[in-house]
Amino acid sequence: MELLLIGITSPVIAAVYENGICVETFSKEGKSSKVLPPLLHEVLRRFTLEAIYYANGPGSFMAIKVTYVMAKTLSIVLNIPLFGTDAFAFNGNRPIKAVGKSCFVKEGENISIRSECIQKAASFIPPSVLDRSIFSKENEPLYVLPAV
Repeated sequence: MELLLIGITSPVIAAVYENGICVETFSKEGKSSKVLPPLLHEVLRRFTLEAIYYANGPGSFMAIKVTYVMAKTLSIVLNIPLFGTDAFAFNGNRPIKAVGKSCFVKEGENISIRSECIQKAASFIPPSVLDRSIFSKENEPLYVLPAV
């Protein structure tokens, strides 16, 4: 079984895949730090994981950090690989909410922040079939932060 985590905003989403096909999805509203531990507990109680995939950003700085730390910890403890990809793969490449009226956008391979969003941010949806080719072992968080 493989686990996909999308924890960059609320709701936090976990999807479990068997042979690349989604067999169950979990979703919980709230901050990643509050909802991810019980969500992961439920997944681990019911499934034996062989790999973890996650959306490594952009999005809420703290949500990305919390999701990464929990996914990386599970990867180490369970001795399974961890893979990351940007979150645009799960929202149809639509804008992702940033601070205030700003949003993250992806044009080609470049991710930037726009001060005013033209399009409404889309919800994140785990795919019914896990495309492993979009993920990388280069899985560190993708922090896209505005200049201070």
